[in-house]
Amino acid sequence: MNSQLFYPRGKMMKLTLIAIGSRGDVQPIVALGRGLLEAGYAVRMVTLESFEPMVRGQGLEFFPVQGDAQALTHEMMLAGMNGKGLNLFSMYRGIMRTFGAIAQSYEESFAGSALRDSDAILSQLPGGFYGYDLAEALRVPYFALSVIPQEVTGAYPLSLLPMQFSLGRGYNRLTYALGQQLAWHPFRRSINAFRQRLGLPPASFWWGNIRRMAQERIPVIQGFSEHVIPTQPEWGDHIHTTGYWMLDEPALQPSDTLLKFLEAGDPPVFIGFGSMPVPDPAGTTRLILDALEHCGKRGILHAGWAKLGTPALPETVFALDYAPYGWLFPRMAAIIHHGGSGTTGFALRSGAPSMVVPFTADQPFWGRRTHELGVGHAPIPFAKLTVENLARAIQTMLADAAMQRQARQLRDAMAAEQGVERAVERIQGCL
Repeated sequence: MNSQLFYPRGKMMKLTLIAIGSRGDVQPIVALGRGLLEAGYAVRMVTLESFEPMVRGQGLEFFPVQGDAQALTHEMMLAGMNGKGLNLFSMYRGIMRTFGAIAQSYEESFAGSALRDSDAILSQLPGGFYGYDLAEALRVPYFALSVIPQEVTGAYPLSLLPMQFSLGRGYNRLTYALGQQLAWHPFRRSINAFRQRLGLPPASFWWGNIRRMAQERIPVIQGFSEHVIPTQPEWGDHIHTTGYWMLDEPALQPSDTLLKFLEAGDPPVFIGFGSMPVPDPAGTTRLILDALEHCGKRGILHAGWAKLGTPALPETVFALDYAPYGWLFPRMAAIIHHGGSGTTGFALRSGAPSMVVPFTADQPFWGRRTHELGVGHAPIPFAKLTVENLARAIQTMLADAAMQRQARQLRDAMAAEQGVERAVERIQGCL
């Protein structure tokens, strides 16, 4: 399918990039799109309507897909929560309901004639959903984009599954087959209907296009650090790890209140759960405030989609609506976050110790990996978070000199990576 293309002199190739999800899923792809634009390509971004300002702000063409990332995440997460904990099977049923309902809008969006001028498709959706099928119909190259490790290896289980324990290399490899089937099933009918509209035969009942993509050695561009996830020996030379794709956001003009807070004492502890909702925002806020008070530390509390920050905060805790993590995290004494792939990348690049409070999906993987690298405390799942264990984790990160030193060393090693530039080079080489 990835046939060589020839272009008249002066004609600009048009690349269509697809990314659906929360800000942490979409922002790295926007960063890559900006890099491709600067390399001389025409770049179109296909994503949810709510990200239009970010996309257009980087000079990229925008093509909307209906849906609200916050509403979708909120529905899936709270549908799977039983009290404070998260039930895996309820969560999967929520995914089936949510994505089953929006699959029709995806199908309509990707079948539109506006995308037929694409000279290549680059997609972050797992399994190549819709993008691979469109590329096959248009007979143009396809690239798989990934900000989390999804390629089969015996070294560790699939990062998207919550069972982050290893029973050996055979078991680890089996989790990838299980994850692929779980991801494929909710979309199977919609994608095969989409393929029929494109004049293509149906995809396999069991694996969709996943096995075909592996057999064809479709290029996989991975937007994370080699220092965090080393290249595995079973990966082929079509799989490229480039470093994190960081978006150069407009220079922040911090509020006077934020600057005064940062300057009023020792570096604070950042606590925020990003795009994760919680069933009891006020109760979660009180837990965090009690933990900070217990260990006598100042904090920055990021409201996020969890809507943290109520009731009123003491003077020692700053309520943050938004600040670019690339600017904020290096100014923190420690970072406590939900473990999204993008947030984890910013935390690891900051030079400060960090800890993941995972909720679901790949978050337990990033929490375990942060601890294995020696740059942070062992993860504490949100369902098990208490005042006592959160306070102990904060005290450990602020007192462990070896952890702090390792965090700075990892920061320095990652500083030399130019993830966007390397990814653009790999894509250019394949095209």
